[in-house]
Amino acid sequence: MSKYLLDTKGQMAMTKYHEKQKNTKVDKKQQLEKLRAEYLKKKQK
Repeated sequence: MSKYLLDTKGQMAMTKYHEKQKNTKVDKKQQLEKLRAEYLKKKQK
């Protein structure tokens, strides 16, 4: 159980917030992989 008990509206807001945070982390990782691949291609030339 968490330290603070939230009503349903608060719980919905928290889940929405965490989903957004999770998605941005994945996007950052994908973006870094893409940049790294492009850099390696340029470096090989």
